[in-house]
Amino acid sequence: MREASIARKTTETEIDVRIRLDGEGRYSVSTGVGFLDHMMEQLARHGLVDLEVAAKGDLHIDAHHTTEDTGIAVGQAVSAALGDRKGIRRYGHAYVPMDEALVRVALDLSNRPYLIWHVEMPTEKLGIMDTELFREWFQAFSQHAGATLHVECLYGTNTHHIVEACFKALARALRAAMEIDPRRSDAVPSTKGSL
Repeated sequence: MREASIARKTTETEIDVRIRLDGEGRYSVSTGVGFLDHMMEQLARHGLVDLEVAAKGDLHIDAHHTTEDTGIAVGQAVSAALGDRKGIRRYGHAYVPMDEALVRVALDLSNRPYLIWHVEMPTEKLGIMDTELFREWFQAFSQHAGATLHVECLYGTNTHHIVEACFKALARALRAAMEIDPRRSDAVPSTKGSL
């Protein structure tokens, strides 16, 4: 089974993550930030991973540390569950429309983290979250999952729709990239022999 558990504890946050890559899209999420919970649920449901996230953070300051550290822990869990990445398809992409918004995500599970983020947020807040924090989540996830990740909102006017489409597109692209390729299930998808 491709699964992993990560426990991350700092002076700012305490986060426990469990993930099963070959799951059914089940989730149990509690971060103290409603919209972040909703996005982690989308990641699980549309990525067909089983995901548990329990986070406690210094929300009396703001949602920054909780958001960033959740991205770190989820990324670490994905990387740990992938192991040596043998047999994966490695690449994935998705276009996700949500009402007036359209988002494109392309990724490479290369173990060479890099984020390209072309997403404009029409508003500064969603619930208690500063919308600039979504880039922080994607940056942290990319770095710790070992993913080259390109996220682009092609158009959209509603911030909720834009952000949700970003997470759903990540989920669909990640699902494709993590799948085992039946034609090369015994090999790492690189001429170098490792990722």
